[in-house]
Amino acid sequence: MQPAAEMEGHWKRLSPMETGPFGRCPRCGEGHIFRGFLTVRDHCEICGLNYDFADPADGPAVFVQLFACVPGVVFIIMLEILAQPGLWVHLAVGVPVLILTTVLPLRPIKGWLIAAQYVNKAQEAGTAQLWAKLHGNGAGD
Repeated sequence: MQPAAEMEGHWKRLSPMETGPFGRCPRCGEGHIFRGFLTVRDHCEICGLNYDFADPADGPAVFVQLFACVPGVVFIIMLEILAQPGLWVHLAVGVPVLILTTVLPLRPIKGWLIAAQYVNKAQEAGTAQLWAKLHGNGAGD
């Protein structure tokens, strides 16, 4: 059996939407990205892909704040406008709604961002690479 590093070119290209939201390895689609709820594994247990490249940073939280929690906040505001319930109703209904719309999407979004990083070979640009891109790879100096 060939080591995973030698088999790099033998993997079918998978869409980040096919693997990431389900927490599956972006290379083989079988292994797992996460060890816990949001903790990224060191490598895939099936194909051996090293997850050192995986750094979605604050991306999942930003997506949740911008898109996922908007329906929850709109729901709470509409509840106040239409029913004007007591504070206890807001606490009993609003807190679970906000938890569901903020915590639950974090894992699928983080998985999607990690899979997209792998598929697009995304990485942080160093200053040397950025300088070369901005100045036409150093031509004309």
